[in-house]
Amino acid sequence: MNIQDDLFYTESHEWVRIDGDLATIGISDFAQHELGDIVYVELPDVGAKVSSGEPCGSIEAVKAVEDINCPVSGKVEEKNSDLEDTPDMINKSPYEDGWLFKVRLSNMEELENLLTAADYQKNIPA
Repeated sequence: MNIQDDLFYTESHEWVRIDGDLATIGISDFAQHELGDIVYVELPDVGAKVSSGEPCGSIEAVKAVEDINCPVSGKVEEKNSDLEDTPDMINKSPYEDGWLFKVRLSNMEELENLLTAADYQKNIPA
């Protein structure tokens, strides 16, 4: 499994890339692998307020439908609208082209609740 060292993670397999007070959010390589072929993605609307730990969208795969739990609180600044037409981009490129949405952080201290890559690695079955 590909786990990138420069990202934060959640126990529910979302990843977070921080750039100042902007967080880009996606799902991990492990999560997309477990889900299988992703066929539909529902993302939060731009301008929506999201809260850490709360569902803010969903991912539908051939095997299952899973909630996207927002790892941070803030306001949605952008969503990856390319995923509406090509949701399988998450399977092909979970950390680059398959990002889900971007949030302007309202509470930087929430980052302390996220997992480092090393801690996330410990949560994944070998």
